[in-house]
Amino acid sequence: MKKVELRNLVKIAATIFVLYLCIHYWSHAANLIKTLFAAALPLIIGAVIAFPLNILMSFYERHYFPSSKSKAVVRSRRGVCIALAILTLVAILALVIALVVPQVTSCVKLLVAEVPDFFNLVVEKLSEFEFVPEDIIATLSSIDWQSRISDILKTVGSGLGSVMDVVVSTVSTVVSGVTTAFLAIIFAVYLLMSKDKLGSQLKRVIKHYVPDRFSERFTYVLSVANDSFRKFIVAQCTEAVILGLLCTVGMFILRLPYAAMIGAVTAVTAFIPVVGALIGGAIGAFLILMESPVKALIFLIFIILLQQIEGDLIYPKVVGSSIGLPGIWVLAAVTVGGGMFGVMGMMLSVPVASTVYRLIRNDLNGTDEICTEAVVPEKEAVPVPSDESSRE
Repeated sequence: MKKVELRNLVKIAATIFVLYLCIHYWSHAANLIKTLFAAALPLIIGAVIAFPLNILMSFYERHYFPSSKSKAVVRSRRGVCIALAILTLVAILALVIALVVPQVTSCVKLLVAEVPDFFNLVVEKLSEFEFVPEDIIATLSSIDWQSRISDILKTVGSGLGSVMDVVVSTVSTVVSGVTTAFLAIIFAVYLLMSKDKLGSQLKRVIKHYVPDRFSERFTYVLSVANDSFRKFIVAQCTEAVILGLLCTVGMFILRLPYAAMIGAVTAVTAFIPVVGALIGGAIGAFLILMESPVKALIFLIFIILLQQIEGDLIYPKVVGSSIGLPGIWVLAAVTVGGGMFGVMGMMLSVPVASTVYRLIRNDLNGTDEICTEAVVPEKEAVPVPSDESSRE
């Protein structure tokens, strides 16, 4: 008993000493943490990439000769499904880029060409109102907006530095990004290839170093979080595809410009819960405004109606019912997450809130929810003492 107490005292003293060092030398500790984070960034990105790839890989594994007992099929199942998952993700990204980039380039050219005429039109409209002083109208009318925009572009270009500096900076950034992406993809593939082995090793470590009562609760929380994030990603992707297709088809029917590009942008921004469609609509309205204000107004009416349909029908049915989180908590999670961490916080706050909500609900109901991909270890049956043994 004394050894146990001494061991606990040593642990408490060591913890207090480490906390004291971290507080007293916080600047050095912060630099060390920053350095470790930068060094581990490819691994973190790889783990993030592995999660959606695992969803695609699991889908392909369920359909890759599921009833076959052939050794060749069994051995090749994991590798082939990982390759198919990566190709699927690359194809989706390539499709989005192919739809967005060319039309964004044409929109920028149109914007640069139409802005001078737009400013001249604004000046003409202002001159029709009597509350604007004539000297201000005369000053605005005398400005050569085309030359002003050219000067602004030249200033921006010169502010980037010399050509050599820009080339060196660009090359170093590209090389660093490519290296990080390559290491992240390799690590993601390794995680997927060894996920069963890594999962069993993690269970052994938790079971060995963590008391049974806490290890069961910890693995249970991990299973609920994994299930919540998986369902959120699947439902959010489904909702984004539906919203993007509806936006594209509706714009084609209304004969609005940039239908494919704005539909793709709307689908991408739909990953931001609640306000994603409005962000995509604002971007689309601004692009259409440069070509036709009337068409921009039509598009705004259309996107507002589509947002109502998405918020009242699509999102609750596809996402809300999937993650099991009431609408009021979705709105609260998006508001708090966006206020604290920006766009990334808005995207991650909903599955985090869903995890917390499910844990609290299950605790209040006195049940441990079994998830679809649960990693909760089965509890051993506790033998009930018989009457004779209890008497003894």
